[in-house]
Amino acid sequence: QAQLVESGGGLVQAGDSLRLSCTTSARTFGNYNMGWFRQAPGREREFVATINWRGEGIQYGDVVQGRFRISRDNAKNTLYLQMSGLKPEDTAVYLCAKQSVHARWGTLPEEYDRWGQGTQVTVSS
Repeated sequence: QAQLVESGGGLVQAGDSLRLSCTTSARTFGNYNMGWFRQAPGREREFVATINWRGEGIQYGDVVQGRFRISRDNAKNTLYLQMSGLKPEDTAVYLCAKQSVHARWGTLPEEYDRWGQGTQVTVSS
């Protein structure tokens, strides 16, 4: 079973930038809509961004609009999340996910059926 593996998280100060990556061994990576979600302690999983299989359709959650940028490189089987202007409230485990083939492209966690283990992003004041 192919897995999704996130990397790039860490401890940064408010205003800093990070780039998260998500790689997969799945040769069909380029066929799938992908997304980034985050989950902070005591909070529900929150939509961050999604990108369709061709890369031209993108949506962002309101809380990250204008600060984060999602992209993908299908040739490298890699999904990216470039984060800038990080805020303490961005602190969370960030997870990449593959959208279910049975779901419409969207922003709900329930529409995604394969998840990485997550990478921790911690933003200090």
